[in-house]
Amino acid sequence: MDLLTQLPVIGPTLSVIVPFLLVLAIVVFVHEYGHYIVGRWCGIGADAFSVGFGPEIYGWTDSRGTRWRIGALPLGGYVKFRGDADPASASADDAAISRMTPEERAGGFHTASVERRALTVLAGPVANFLLSVAIFALMALGQGRPLSEPVIGGLSDDVNPEFSAALEPGDRVLRIDGEPVADFAAIQARLAEADGAGDVALDIARNGEERRVVAPWRAPARVDAVTPGGAADRAGLEAGDVILAVNGEPVDGFSALQKATRASGGETMRLTVLRGGETVDVDATPEMSAATDPLTGETETRPLLGIQKLQTEIAPLTETAGPFGALVFGAERTWMVVSLSISGIAQVVSGAQDAAEVLGGPVRIAEVSGDAAAGGLASFVGLIAVLSTSIGLINLFPIPVLDGGHLMFYAIEKARGRPLRPRWQEIGNSIGLALVLSLMAFATFNDLSRL
Repeated sequence: MDLLTQLPVIGPTLSVIVPFLLVLAIVVFVHEYGHYIVGRWCGIGADAFSVGFGPEIYGWTDSRGTRWRIGALPLGGYVKFRGDADPASASADDAAISRMTPEERAGGFHTASVERRALTVLAGPVANFLLSVAIFALMALGQGRPLSEPVIGGLSDDVNPEFSAALEPGDRVLRIDGEPVADFAAIQARLAEADGAGDVALDIARNGEERRVVAPWRAPARVDAVTPGGAADRAGLEAGDVILAVNGEPVDGFSALQKATRASGGETMRLTVLRGGETVDVDATPEMSAATDPLTGETETRPLLGIQKLQTEIAPLTETAGPFGALVFGAERTWMVVSLSISGIAQVVSGAQDAAEVLGGPVRIAEVSGDAAAGGLASFVGLIAVLSTSIGLINLFPIPVLDGGHLMFYAIEKARGRPLRPRWQEIGNSIGLALVLSLMAFATFNDLSRL
């Protein structure tokens, strides 16, 4: 990737497109292979297995008669089971089924029992979740897994010197400003509240002795992530940037950056940014947005840059994970991604968060893929796990044409003892397709509006 990015025009393009295609191909292949292999175990034959849509650019036919192909449009994939009228298995090809022999008909998708069809459909999202669990588990095996104990494992280089000098890796934090600390997440939460407020008193245990250290806590004005479509994103700020000054006035921490942003009143700000060892100036215009104060719970309209702070200055202890512990960690991380995704969707539905800030289409995924690839193998593989979980979750939504929609129809069929009328299924599939295409168009529009 380093060689590609050195090329004047082609390099940056390839450094985004190649990771994007690789991520998408892996996630799509695993999803569709889940459908395929469980369908095969259930005695259902497949006519085609495709990664990508459109004209075939490469393919072969295996001994079972399945055509394995790569399509020219690499934005998805499908398994076309025996008897399907379309790649989505939304309807049966009655004419083709009528020409089948009894043996062939026994291996058809639409002639299979509702239980075998349901297992085949469910297998796609499950395969995505299993891929995520496996990736997170392998990362735990290679890097160790973070512990929840309130013990400092390490401090990043850009922690303010006074605080960094007062603490050491291995210190167990007992209390912060007199309040007991139960776990490592509580340390992060308390420090986030105290950011820029002055000295913080920490009661710690070090080498078997309890002591108190007092030091100011200032989270560095580092950009850990940017909100897609937000002011920082449009201005070209990147993860890892450190903001040194606003309109020529130095800022000594994230809290100072927040104060300067609020004081801007939404006017354009000249940010002096440290990036890759070099200093650059960036103009950013904050957006006036409704935000909830985490302390008071009150909602107010104020200027926001769209910079995310992930509290990465203090690292927890990690431990070497065995195979079972790594799998448990993988399952926990996968569930965490699912929970956060559901929470984000709920906030959009309730109006607490703007859908334009959450939804991203192919362009946004390509940008994130390129950033992850530039961040190293662990970052790139972690992105695959997160996207795989997201794809699995989305496909479980009870929307016709998605896997969840098929499962909804099968549940109705099982309850009624017979399937819905084809006409009702066609109406449902049409509505579902229109909804999915509308969401895709909206997400793509959001992507293009940021360019």
